[in-house]
Amino acid sequence: GAAFSFCSSLESVALPEGLISIGDRAFSGCFTLVNVIIPESVTEIGEYAFSDCTSFTNITIPEGVTKIKDYTFSGCSNLGSIIIPEGVTKLGHCAFIKCSSLANIEIPENVTEIEESAFFLCSSLDSVSIPDGVTKIADYTFNGCSSLANIIIPGNVTTIGEGAFQACDSLTSVTI
Repeated sequence: GAAFSFCSSLESVALPEGLISIGDRAFSGCFTLVNVIIPESVTEIGEYAFSDCTSFTNITIPEGVTKIKDYTFSGCSNLGSIIIPEGVTKLGHCAFIKCSSLANIEIPENVTEIEESAFFLCSSLDSVSIPDGVTKIADYTFNGCSSLANIIIPGNVTTIGEGAFQACDSLTSVTI
């Protein structure tokens, strides 16, 4: 569970090798946390695990992780870069909501599901490539991505949800 949540002086964490799972809300609200080293043994990162870690600047997710769960990195307002491994197939509901410093993100080709509001209010996001396996752009996925200039929607997409690109003020090119 929320093992270290709201530890207001925690700046750096090196998790032990052999650790398999980071629980729900484990580091939620650790506002001063700048650096977390996640060992390669981790295969699961829980919901809200790093939500509102507002001092985070970058993170590397281990290769064994297959899902970015709901709200995992929500509100990480200084997160400028994140490396998502090739094995990830799903980006959860609000996974990156309010990550306002995230300028670009490489979504691995194996991702087939991007859930509702995944990138809501990612106001620095200027480029994103949606994998071919994605069939639905969920409600509010890119809502408020005010720096997003162009987007390519793959041919397999059959549904674009409500408000998916609302308030994308810089959008000049949409290729479907």
